[in-house]
Amino acid sequence: MKKYSLLVAAAVLGSIFTIAILMVFPIHTVKQTTQNTISEQTGLIQNVSYTSRAGSAGLADFTEASAKVTPTVVHIETRTTVRTSAQPPGFDIWREFFGPHWNFPQQEQSNVRRGSGSGVIVSHDGYIVTNNHVIQNADEIEVTLNDKRSFIARVVGADPNTDIALLKIDAEELTPISFANSDDVLVGEWVLAVGNPFNLNSTVTAGIVSAKGRNINILRQKYAIESFIQTDAAINPGNSGGALTNIYGDLIGINTAIASPTGSYSGYGFAVPSNIVSKVIVDLKQYGIVQRGFLGVSIRELDSRIAQERDLKVTRGVLIEGLTEKGAAQRAGLKAEDVILEIDEIQVRTSSEIQEIIGRRSPGDIVAVKINRKGKEKVIDVTLTNQDGEVAKMTRSSADETIANLGIVIKELDKDTQSKINNRKGVQVTEIRDGLIRKHTSMRVGFIITKVDRTPISSVEQFKDLIKNKKGGVMLEGVYTDVPGTFYYAFGM
Repeated sequence: MKKYSLLVAAAVLGSIFTIAILMVFPIHTVKQTTQNTISEQTGLIQNVSYTSRAGSAGLADFTEASAKVTPTVVHIETRTTVRTSAQPPGFDIWREFFGPHWNFPQQEQSNVRRGSGSGVIVSHDGYIVTNNHVIQNADEIEVTLNDKRSFIARVVGADPNTDIALLKIDAEELTPISFANSDDVLVGEWVLAVGNPFNLNSTVTAGIVSAKGRNINILRQKYAIESFIQTDAAINPGNSGGALTNIYGDLIGINTAIASPTGSYSGYGFAVPSNIVSKVIVDLKQYGIVQRGFLGVSIRELDSRIAQERDLKVTRGVLIEGLTEKGAAQRAGLKAEDVILEIDEIQVRTSSEIQEIIGRRSPGDIVAVKINRKGKEKVIDVTLTNQDGEVAKMTRSSADETIANLGIVIKELDKDTQSKINNRKGVQVTEIRDGLIRKHTSMRVGFIITKVDRTPISSVEQFKDLIKNKKGGVMLEGVYTDVPGTFYYAFGM
């Protein structure tokens, strides 16, 4: 009898202990809802998954998320022909004989460079998102799916400002990833990084969100948007373009960069937030370019020292230091020394946060900007413009498309430049970007195009009209102001 009494007493004590544990450490619930945030006309990012959390408990289990994400991540291999100019052997001897200003015709050398990265399927019919730097300058892009099928991909469009590119393969009935709202991502929550580091296909690593809104100054673009999600999930070369997901397998970012003294994982990885990704790829599919809204302000992060120096009445937010003439902010009535507190009810504390929020909007969109002006708070509606100060969305003509594919920026010749080339006519290349010119020639900035397939050129409009309908081989003839002689560059359209 005594033995049974001990058993009953132990059971009662165990029940009391269990109840006490539950009272101290309650089991939290997770609530999920689904919302369609992007028009189905785009064919991308349907049934976007938004997750709201009341908390999390227990040991994390990533098996279901891994099984869900792995089929959506692809391996990308690129082949790029690199051309370099080289002087022939004995060049110095020839220059000594003919004089220091003599130039021997340069010879081109070429070799094939191979690259590797990752991508994420975003539609059933073969659209894939990756990083711009993964496919930049590539002559051929091969995509291998998780089921080992391979396809040659074409580039639909790329946005260097966010390092995002959209590819298309001829495939149907693929498994696309679902998108989560990256605004709801919390620092400290579990995440998975899925990709192909060091050509090790379908690798899954786990970590947490270490920070949000990181600007690491890695994108060397005038209008670059850097508001990365930072994670300690292991990311290595080859992970670029892969998925960063929550524990439910929903995309919260595209893995883009690492901070490392060795070039391999050292604890810090960075991903483009999914809300930026969704905006970019929809625009690339619809327009070929990103229709990005601009606020038209120069800004500075606020701290107590600046607040005291400027006699501001607030120490949090982002300070407006200047406004673009006839820009969106100036038209709406914002002023220098205003402190931006919120945009569309989202609190902002850093410049990168503002860049991310505005970068997700389009020209013509109206945003509610909450400011503090000399101690008083007010909300001002601002209609965003494009970078040229126009409200309407930009369109591209077939000529502009062709120039973009060439990867050059051209301008009319000024009188000083014309005098240097004996008053000849032409157009000058002021910038060389990714495109056919960089891929297939050794042209450099400053080249003056005088003829296209033997037709003399006298203006930018004439060059556009000539080039837009070209098919097959094209020959550009021209000169440099600092090197004597006529140069020829040929490539295929």
